[in-house]
Amino acid sequence: MAADLEARIRELEGAVRELKDREALRDLRFRYHEYINEGKFAEIVDLFTEDGELEFGPLGKAKGSSGILGFFKRLGPPASGGGGAGPHFTYVKQYIHNHVLEIQGDRARGFSYLEARPVINGEAHMVAGRYDDAYLRTERGWRFTSMTFTPHFIVPFKEGWAGDVRVSAAMRRS
Repeated sequence: MAADLEARIRELEGAVRELKDREALRDLRFRYHEYINEGKFAEIVDLFTEDGELEFGPLGKAKGSSGILGFFKRLGPPASGGGGAGPHFTYVKQYIHNHVLEIQGDRARGFSYLEARPVINGEAHMVAGRYDDAYLRTERGWRFTSMTFTPHFIVPFKEGWAGDVRVSAAMRRS
């Protein structure tokens, strides 16, 4: 009887840990979007491991804390440190859907779908795509080790997305 109770307790502890991990991973993804929506680009770096990577299709790639920070600063409006060629986001609101997770110990993978309404180079756009993520449990909690965004479409609002599914010229890196 005691062995049965101990086994049931271990099973419950494992289930509780998985539920806590799922909630922590979802919170990590939601915090990323909150930081984007509120223009807190400098805080995004803390959501990644030191050697974290991101790949955002036509927007480019970055690796490591300084690379990720530079990537997001470059996308901001020129007045906030953004500069150079390429797109500048003066406003963005992102909406995340269907966050699916697979947890294996201290590592996890996940994907989610995105709808976004940014203003890019002064023009309203519609964006849809998918995020694919890898995560690692660290001393600071769960962090992204990699984040890949694959756009389904990024088009000016006035053109709509129903024609050719494409990436607008404003989004292509120069």
